Amino acid sequence: MRFDILTIFSEILSGFFSAGILAQAQAKGLIDVRLHDLREFSCDPHRMVDDRPYGGGPGMVMQAEPFIRGIETITREVNGHTHVILLSSQGRLFRQADAVRWAGVDGLLLLCGRYEGVDERVTSFVDEEISIGNYVLTGGETAAAVVIEAVARMIPGVVGKLASVEKDSFFNKDHLGPPQYTRPPVIRGLSVPEVLLSGDHAKIEAFRSRKAWEKTARNRPDLLGLDVDRGNSSG
Repeated sequence: MRFDILTIFSEILSGFFSAGILAQAQAKGLIDVRLHDLREFSCDPHRMVDDRPYGGGPGMVMQAEPFIRGIETITREVNGHTHVILLSSQGRLFRQADAVRWAGVDGLLLLCGRYEGVDERVTSFVDEEISIGNYVLTGGETAAAVVIEAVARMIPGVVGKLASVEKDSFFNKDHLGPPQYTRPPVIRGLSVPEVLLSGDHAKIEAFRSRKAWEKTARNRPDLLGLDVDRGNSSG
């Protein structure tokens, strides 16, 4: 699967894809990650890609034309369909189901905004506008890294064991994964729960299931339809 990223700061991302599972996946030919400099698609002699917002206001807005030219050029290069995504704090919230769905396309083109945002007309040339959370980042590069890692994990062969993926939080379920422990059995007075050392697989699975739901209620009550502020049912 091919991933293309359109950004003005490709150096932020180059190191991210050169280590760990994503580097191994590229070496195996399972994924192909390509970084593109948005300034290469600027019509300005100084390669400018931003300008003052119409209607006034602080900061600068990224121009539509470089993004549109970039989208057109890159999508022509891809052998198959490219799903174009604008990373934006105003977008729909990214979820695990999106990662599963996008793992089945030929390619993803991720557009990284900066400054006060991207000219709204760019949305006419994208398939989806996505946010990775209810907060604002300096740019879309961090979000692009998040999306690519989440999607790549859903591609067969990228993660060594399918069971590792299937037990992830949010994978085909509406709750978090269970707490995990490893050696040593006691550290700083904190012990591994005895049931995990018992060898009784039925009891271990029951314990993990119960703890997963408890952790979900504690850390992500919104997933259970609970009021996040008061801990009460919103129904």
